[in-house]
Amino acid sequence: MTSSTSDAQRLRDLARLRRVRDRMDREYAQPLDVEALARDAHMSAGHLSRQFKLAYGESPYAYLMTRRIERAMALLRRGDLSVTEVCFEVGCSSLGTFSTRFAELVGVPPSVYRDQVRPEAEMPSCVTKQVTRPIRNREAPAANRN
Repeated sequence: MTSSTSDAQRLRDLARLRRVRDRMDREYAQPLDVEALARDAHMSAGHLSRQFKLAYGESPYAYLMTRRIERAMALLRRGDLSVTEVCFEVGCSSLGTFSTRFAELVGVPPSVYRDQVRPEAEMPSCVTKQVTRPIRNREAPAANRN
């Protein structure tokens, strides 16, 4: 394989990975698994996972969970749903897994987060989203946990 052929293949893989990431962004609440995402991208699950991590710094599962937690934070800030309702609304099927991952990324369990947040009446939603974004590629510092 020549250098130009491998470069072209790399660009095709990056385009596929971008489509996979965009699908996860759109369909985060749907049941998504790496095998189905890989099949739709015409890649093996192993190749997709390896290339996704190389391109974006985290596995497809970790990326999807981050999207779900971001949406869960917004729903919890709204305050009209229980933690269990939020869990299922964002596509998680296990309350335990959802709560554990939420605490890892945000630093507090979802119930504590919901009780601590105040309505952001004077803060634009675009600013709220940025300042409340979960930590990616590492866990929340232990000092922030209750």
